[in-house]
Amino acid sequence: MFIAYCCILIAACLPYVWAVAAKTGAPGYNNKDPRGWVSKQDSYRVRNAYGAHLNAFEAFPAFAAAVLMAQFAQVDAQHVAWLSMAFIAFRILHGIFYVTVQQALRSLSWLGGFACVVALMLSAVLKIAG
Repeated sequence: MFIAYCCILIAACLPYVWAVAAKTGAPGYNNKDPRGWVSKQDSYRVRNAYGAHLNAFEAFPAFAAAVLMAQFAQVDAQHVAWLSMAFIAFRILHGIFYVTVQQALRSLSWLGGFACVVALMLSAVLKIAG
């Protein structure tokens, strides 16, 4: 489960990667009112990096829960590791596609990450039921 746990750590850090991208994407960042600053930006890259930041936070709890469910159900560790690594790859691509305004690819990468979470949860449920 070492790899899967490392993936949880990476997923927990991803929102901050996109936050740094948003904050450094335009001059004059104001930490007193970060949301107000973002909303006033003309740069789509700043707004999209901030969107990727928020979406990464939204995706994290379900992923962490799915990995822990799979661990508690004693799903094969290699299966959990592959799905966890795939989730991380999809989430990195999701952020890149978000910032570079590639909507179709962003949606596909979001769907891939979501499918990994569902697969982890189903693996746990089926292992317990089986």
